[in-house]
Amino acid sequence: MGTDTLDQQPIARTVGRRLTLPVGRPPSAAARAALAAMAAKLTRTPKGVIRYANHDDMIRDRERWTVEAMVALARSRG
Repeated sequence: MGTDTLDQQPIARTVGRRLTLPVGRPPSAAARAALAAMAAKLTRTPKGVIRYANHDDMIRDRERWTVEAMVALARSRG
């Protein structure tokens, strides 16, 4: 076979196509509602890039942030 890159599997694949709206046309009401719903979600995860020494530290922080979000949601529901 050799080192020819043509016989290798592609790294990325395109699934579906993004629809491009004409310039100056606002998004649909459904698209705006979906964006608003996603923007309102609080993740409790700090923004930015965090580098960890190992996976255990990353998992510990992610679980802590998840539990904090669950507690905040439970308290807000009463």
